[in-house]
Amino acid sequence: MDRFAETEGKRAHDPLYSPRRAARATATGFPVGEHGEVLAGPVIVGAGPAGLAVAACLTMCGVPYVLLERHGCVASLWRHRTYRRLRLHLPKRYCELPLMPFPPSYPAYPTREQFLAYLEHYIVTFGIRPFFRQAVVSAENDGDFWCVRTVDGGGGGVTREYRSKWLVVATGENAEPVVPDIDDIHAFRGLIMHSSDYRSGEDYRGKKVLVVGCGNSGMEVSLDLSNHNVHTSMVVRDSVHVLPREIMGLSTFGLSMWLLMYLSVQKVDQVLLLLTHLMLGDTVRLGIPRPSIGPMELKKVSGKTPVLDVGTIAKIKSGDIKVFPAIQSFQEHGVQFIDGKTESFDVVILATGYKSNVPYWLKEKDFFSEKNGFPHNSNEWKGKNGLYAAGFSRRGLLGVSMDATNIADDIVRCWNDFGYERHKSK
Repeated sequence: MDRFAETEGKRAHDPLYSPRRAARATATGFPVGEHGEVLAGPVIVGAGPAGLAVAACLTMCGVPYVLLERHGCVASLWRHRTYRRLRLHLPKRYCELPLMPFPPSYPAYPTREQFLAYLEHYIVTFGIRPFFRQAVVSAENDGDFWCVRTVDGGGGGVTREYRSKWLVVATGENAEPVVPDIDDIHAFRGLIMHSSDYRSGEDYRGKKVLVVGCGNSGMEVSLDLSNHNVHTSMVVRDSVHVLPREIMGLSTFGLSMWLLMYLSVQKVDQVLLLLTHLMLGDTVRLGIPRPSIGPMELKKVSGKTPVLDVGTIAKIKSGDIKVFPAIQSFQEHGVQFIDGKTESFDVVILATGYKSNVPYWLKEKDFFSEKNGFPHNSNEWKGKNGLYAAGFSRRGLLGVSMDATNIADDIVRCWNDFGYERHKSK
């Protein structure tokens, strides 16, 4: 399978093989940059939803590109680092990539498998063929071009350099798991794992499992464990807004977007919190404190997304899931919490989120933050010197589609200004 992926990636850049002339990764006079030659189109780093969306938009405008992916498949996070029960948290109409809707037969909230099938159909439809197992180790602008250096992860350590006027960073918000620094974590003799390695509660029947974190992943992992009759506990370290996924049969997200057209964000928050209290009750009494500002305002000022409940709160109310405060330290067979209580556990799952890996390889400081690997302004998608950010707006797949469309439109304008169409036709 790895050999097939590598071969397919190489074929993508053979102008005699590519199934779509518009999707060629090279143009006459601009060969693939194994030796540093200048590419005709942009370099896109990352073949997740954001990179695929940019590639599709460029394809439809006849602009060639090189799409680099460090793994041997597209959407590796969705394919290899998600739990089986995962569904899209928002209705499918808010999660479609540009130019192709979900099949009408899909439910309102497609499953992980359905989303992956959608992506596979997407890459076939637009003839997208990435260079697989190409890990970008550095990218910097020399004043004229972006120089992107890669190492072949398929073996042999072959290095390549790609040079282009445009660089699209599409590695996403969730490139690397975050493992918090907790005192004495190595003293624990049980199993410690990140939620990216969790698949199903089937493997933990009869065990006592502690889930650290109460974001969407932590809530759903806890729910899945409880549904498999696992003794489940959850750590709530910080305040968080938990909202029902639907209110009176309507998507909470969709309802929020509609209300924001007529009301201030503060008024919308008041409505959402009132309806949430009627449906879920007071989460503070369950050990889940709320932030001092409302969910939509918090999202606006910090990018922190509210949790959409799909059944976890009911499990907490029934006692099937226990809630604990932050961890003070680990012991040989358990955990001590900041309230002084100690509890024994067999497994600890760290649902502590992900982070961007951009600071590790992008040699640029003005547009991307060295601290968190996001653009300094989360709503920005365009930097200087042909640098772009796709999928860093903290607006999920809806933001991915908006970024991809804007980026492709901007590159097409530059492409036409530089006269590459005339060059390509020679």
